[in-house]
Amino acid sequence: MTPSTAPARLSGEQLGEFLKLIDSSDSVELKLTVPEPDHRSTVLALGMDPLDAQIRQVFFFDTPGLALDRKGVVVRARRIQGKGDDSVVKLRPVVPHELPSGLRGSPSFRVEVDALPGGFVCSGTFKRDMQAGAVREMLAGDRPLRKLFSKEQRAFYTAHAGADLPLEDLRMLGPIFVLKLRFVPQGLDRRLVAEMWLYPDGSRVLELSTRCTTRGAFRAAAELRAFLDERGVEISGDQETKTRKALRYFAKSLNAS
Repeated sequence: MTPSTAPARLSGEQLGEFLKLIDSSDSVELKLTVPEPDHRSTVLALGMDPLDAQIRQVFFFDTPGLALDRKGVVVRARRIQGKGDDSVVKLRPVVPHELPSGLRGSPSFRVEVDALPGGFVCSGTFKRDMQAGAVREMLAGDRPLRKLFSKEQRAFYTAHAGADLPLEDLRMLGPIFVLKLRFVPQGLDRRLVAEMWLYPDGSRVLELSTRCTTRGAFRAAAELRAFLDERGVEISGDQETKTRKALRYFAKSLNAS
């Protein structure tokens, strides 16, 4: 199921599906996209200090027509301030119990449910950590794109993208600059993550999130909603995933060039 764009409550059928998914997933991430007019008030209400944020540079890879996106496949690489680089191949949606046991056994693979107001989606993610500089080498032409991904990642990619769309044929979408802040706001006994995605046209996406165990998902969601309500944070705006917005933005620019 794809995330809804409305903050409506889940139906009984959706709730049953959600329970089945989290029961066989590794974790749950609660997410909320804050409407752009409310960004400043949200930062102030939660006591966020932008100077504590970590700078990230995110690169997506797809075709100009977003063929991977239509198949539910996300290919991404990142440069992270003060840390190494990483790469990700993600598939969504997935049904956890239908995944091969060998896949679930890989320490580099994670199944997680993203829950937004009114919707949820389960994804399977292969991640690879690399030394700093690997992505820059790719950008400079000194490292082929496929070398940013492990053998496991490449096999996972081919299985879901198809052999007719090799990694070498993908185009770069981005980069986009991201400010990521991990903090524990006063009055909430839980760490939140705030990500501000800054687009070249001046638009922004502010996402708040927190990761929780599958057993603690409902309690965490209730506590977070009550806290945000009390702080006056807008939780009823349209929800758009930051990845989908980034893909559409850069694909449009690529097709216009």
